[in-house]
Amino acid sequence: MFQKSFISDCEGPLTLNDNAYEIAANYIENGGDLFKILSLYDDYLAVVFKEDGYKVGNTLKFILPFFVVENLSNTDFIDFSRNNICAVNDSKFLLDYLKEVMNIYIVSTSYGQYIEAVCKYFDVAFENTFYTDVDMDGLKLNDDEIQKIISFKDLILNNPDDYSLFDDIFFKQIPKMAIYNKIREIDVVGGQGKKLAIDDIIKRDDIDVNEMLYIGDSITDVQPLEFARRKGGISISFNGNEYPLKVAEIAIVSPSALSTLLIADVYLKYDKNKVLKFIKDYNTSNDLEKLFDDYCIDEKIKNRFLDVFNDDYPLIQIITDENYENILKLSKEMRNNIRGQDIGGLG
Repeated sequence: MFQKSFISDCEGPLTLNDNAYEIAANYIENGGDLFKILSLYDDYLAVVFKEDGYKVGNTLKFILPFFVVENLSNTDFIDFSRNNICAVNDSKFLLDYLKEVMNIYIVSTSYGQYIEAVCKYFDVAFENTFYTDVDMDGLKLNDDEIQKIISFKDLILNNPDDYSLFDDIFFKQIPKMAIYNKIREIDVVGGQGKKLAIDDIIKRDDIDVNEMLYIGDSITDVQPLEFARRKGGISISFNGNEYPLKVAEIAIVSPSALSTLLIADVYLKYDKNKVLKFIKDYNTSNDLEKLFDDYCIDEKIKNRFLDVFNDDYPLIQIITDENYENILKLSKEMRNNIRGQDIGGLG
């Protein structure tokens, strides 16, 4: 075990995918639109029922009956995931470096089939990941229920803003079906679910909460980012939307994971106060090569960073009330640019 821990969301900081959205768009007619509508509904529920412990990320549960209608299996999820991983630039370089010097964990709302594929792609330990565990082979609908789910799909697509309709479908109609007993048992690792995963990491490995770095990009990362910041750790929004930017202390807007690695390397060698000082110096320095040497940045990281960005350096800033709106604008632009507007626009 190392002294310090790097804990990251998967989709956003490490990969460009939204795996569940992509599965829906690939296998369900108008599935991409359906998923986006349900994602907005999930965000709405998270805001309305925040104090009641609602676990944001339930889009991954809402969409399941529609996958069952298409007869999707675990094998379909596995094969699609393995064949469609799209990594953030230099994210493999990031993980290859950090796994030799820090404890590495991936805490993701994504389905386990995708996270297992990601672990094989990056050559990181699957046992150090947290994910939404879904057994597609165990989810069944009878013929009458299939017809009802098909009709629900049409209603949702034709009434995308009628959340009272959605309440009826997902909290009254589907709970009458046998499939709901298994869907109800699924533990979505989003929002509070991610915070609970971090609690498990801390307890399991006796990690000092002050020695952890958490990085995320969406509404599912709000609670772990809040926790990391409150406890004196490093909290980073990477190309995030408004949700993580409101609670994280540090913002990175970048097409490359090298920006994350730069901060992680400073944190590895020093502490949080030194990280914050480095960021201030980064934004005022006229000679980044000298600055990197002053902070003992690893030579491989320094050379690759300077070569990749070639004077067009990424945004790395401490978030304040004064710079929030500008960071949000640039962060959303980068998010949509590298992930596409369909995925970038998801909460």
